[in-house]
Amino acid sequence: MADKITIARPYARAAFEEARAHEGLSPWSDALKVAAQVVTDPRVAALLGNPHVTPEQLAQLVTSIAGSKLGERGANFVSTLAANRRLGFLPEISTRFDELKDSAEGVADVTVTSAATLNDAQRNKLAAALEKRLKRKVRLHCDVDPGLIGGAVVRSGDLVIDGSVSARLNRIAYELTA
Repeated sequence: MADKITIARPYARAAFEEARAHEGLSPWSDALKVAAQVVTDPRVAALLGNPHVTPEQLAQLVTSIAGSKLGERGANFVSTLAANRRLGFLPEISTRFDELKDSAEGVADVTVTSAATLNDAQRNKLAAALEKRLKRKVRLHCDVDPGLIGGAVVRSGDLVIDGSVSARLNRIAYELTA
């Protein structure tokens, strides 16, 4: 079977194009998140593969649970997914849609893993420097790993900046033994 992301990609792209055409990226993002939460509920997830439940019944169930968050276009999207037996892919579709949305809005998710907790001044300074480097708005996600000894590791997509003391020590050890 094909990878979930591979199957989810065209649906996410279609939802993104629809949302962008009607200037509704944030409402679509919210709707997809709610629908994804509905289908990941164990009670609903058990029905997704059930041959006794029709796609129309599944679409109606998801639409009724999600409520008004979906809207008419979102309900039509859910119906299309149900008809194609793709409701189980809603979490991946939602994730991919948010990636497209962030890219279109010029936002980058950046994970900063530091040896100690960063205070607000450090976060603001780091965010400003990263916005300048990445030429995008930055959404920081901070983690703490005392094993780094000092410094931090910054990750954004494929970009990794390792400024940790442990990485420097490993490089020094490698150079001394090479």
